[in-house]
Amino acid sequence: MNNINHIEKVADIIKVLNGGIKFYEEALNKVDAQSIKVVFGRMIVQKRSAVAKLQPYAIAETGEVEKDSSMAVDVRKTYTKLLSAVSSDSDHTYVSQLEEVEDKTLEVIREALEEEQPVAVKQVLLGVLSDAKLAHGEMRSLEKMTS
Repeated sequence: MNNINHIEKVADIIKVLNGGIKFYEEALNKVDAQSIKVVFGRMIVQKRSAVAKLQPYAIAETGEVEKDSSMAVDVRKTYTKLLSAVSSDSDHTYVSQLEEVEDKTLEVIREALEEEQPVAVKQVLLGVLSDAKLAHGEMRSLEKMTS
């Protein structure tokens, strides 16, 4: 039987979520369309909620609050800054890159679910995965609308 000490990869998920929050916050100030700003704001709230749900398990996993962000998300944010500087459609550039961040979020949640987790952790991860799938779908639709 698993116990709380066998939690795996929850801190990794939080790192990706934290990177996503920072990226959405920055993008919120860079895009022009109000409708996109509303979506980005909703994504920030959703990711903060996921972090709050996962943080107790990250503390159990690593012994401390996870505050870092994912290097993969940070690199994508830098890439987007460069791309939007030369692009005439920064809204689409940000949406497209944030859709990729949503892909990464789904990937790390699924990796954590492949691990043998305590039941309570698995339940929270499944809920976070469900929310992440919705967010990904919304960003994918927004990407198609802005292209």
